[in-house]
Amino acid sequence: MTGLTSNSKPVPVDEVDLRLIAATQSGLPLVPRPYHAIAEQIGIAAEEVMARLTRMLEAGAIRRIGLVPNHYALGYIANGMSVWDVEDDKADELGERIGRLDFVSHCYRRPRRPPQWPYTLFAMLHGKSREEVTAYVEEIRALLGDSCRASDILYSRGILKKTGLRIT
Repeated sequence: MTGLTSNSKPVPVDEVDLRLIAATQSGLPLVPRPYHAIAEQIGIAAEEVMARLTRMLEAGAIRRIGLVPNHYALGYIANGMSVWDVEDDKADELGERIGRLDFVSHCYRRPRRPPQWPYTLFAMLHGKSREEVTAYVEEIRALLGDSCRASDILYSRGILKKTGLRIT
């Protein structure tokens, strides 16, 4: 069996890889040695678990292994997507600068949909209050300077369940 990467190159995936993906796709166990727990669950050595995950990451068969925090449980109740209308020829450079700010969890570029939606840069901000998020927006506005034509903040009303593809 093969999987496809984002660049559509086949990646060999065997039965052990499928068991490993199935065991990890909903998250790693919350134990001191999660790779060892997974190894015991699927019947291989922990070193093999790590080697296989590394191989699949490098090949692009899996995109990442990462933490998905519950911002609300951590006290970050003001979660706002800041949206920015910036000059197209500067959007990539400015987006990279915004993405490096400590208080930005992710920043990306999307196409505009004029006249209703002029925004092209999106930066997710998490704060303990709307005032904190507003202060972050002002820092971004200062960074953008004259390149910013308009902006807005879209606040979350709740948590959406984030999941990717599930293999059963």
